[in-house]
Amino acid sequence: MNVTTPDRVIAPQTADANTPAENNFPGATRHNDPRQQQGGKQRQQGNQQKRDRRDVHGWVILDKPIGMTSTHAVAVLKRLFNAKRAGHAGTLDPLASGGLPIALGEATKTVPFVMDGRKRYRFTVCWGEERDTDDTEGQVTQTNPNRPTEEAIRALLPQFTGTIEQVPPQYSAIKIQGERAYDMARDGEVVPLQPRPVEIHELTLVEQQGNERSVFEAECGKGTYVRALARDMGRLLGCYGHICALRRTICGPFTEDDMIPLADLEALCDRAASGEGSLADALLPVETALDDIPALAVTRADAARLHRGQAVLLRGRDAPISNGTVYVTVGGRLLALAEIGNGELIPKRVFNLTGLIASPIRKEGV
Repeated sequence: MNVTTPDRVIAPQTADANTPAENNFPGATRHNDPRQQQGGKQRQQGNQQKRDRRDVHGWVILDKPIGMTSTHAVAVLKRLFNAKRAGHAGTLDPLASGGLPIALGEATKTVPFVMDGRKRYRFTVCWGEERDTDDTEGQVTQTNPNRPTEEAIRALLPQFTGTIEQVPPQYSAIKIQGERAYDMARDGEVVPLQPRPVEIHELTLVEQQGNERSVFEAECGKGTYVRALARDMGRLLGCYGHICALRRTICGPFTEDDMIPLADLEALCDRAASGEGSLADALLPVETALDDIPALAVTRADAARLHRGQAVLLRGRDAPISNGTVYVTVGGRLLALAEIGNGELIPKRVFNLTGLIASPIRKEGV
């Protein structure tokens, strides 16, 4: 067994859109489609839509357009790929653009690793008004004719760097006694949100647009609200402020180089329908979400045990001496997420990559 620390971008799996990949190592269990065993014309008709859905596994990093909700974006990609399962790794507000990582199929098992990663944003703050949503969609709640100087803004930034206490926006997806904060706010309720610690790794002033607007870049950890950052800076500067433009440029291991505009995806879908391409060209491999996790290669015999949910003893001079989470491969193919402990490799999540997966090289102009 060999443990390796992967590079940031891991080479994609090789698969043809018309040739489903299989876990074909000895001992791997192959499951028949239960829908093929269902009898009765009425039941077959009722399951027609489910039969049309297919197994698609990988990541699409959508360059989300302004005005689209994250939930709608997932629904659109699920339809374009005709995929059985889909989900996103980190909500983007409708007025925000940029990287929305969308997991298809088995990639949904790796969503937490992306959500726990760093995010980078470029955002513009409009000074002089505070709004109930902390962005341009909301109603004005406070105004002030004062405008901050560049010197005052730069002097303030250290207070918003490192671990800080932040009260989330009233209009946020945080749950309070089972109800979303934004639903309570829309009903006119005062939402009792408590401050919580968030990590701001970097906050810089990029550009001053007169004295009305300032452009910033921020790199932050999980749970940080950039809208709240603008609100709190405005209050301390004594002039109020709200977000008037927001773009996510990095999300976990994914950067702007990985992003695909929706129009390009739709064009690729049209080409694939006419046999001129494959939607696999838009996919990144499932394991690209596991950028910071060591990879462990195992034999086919050990892979068969792991695939059945059984632990594997780690012996010999090549056995890893470290503990913790690894992602396991066999023959260069992703097999499982596992934990190393007490001389054993214990499978936690097993991947079944049968169906449409990433092409070896994503083509330019997708």
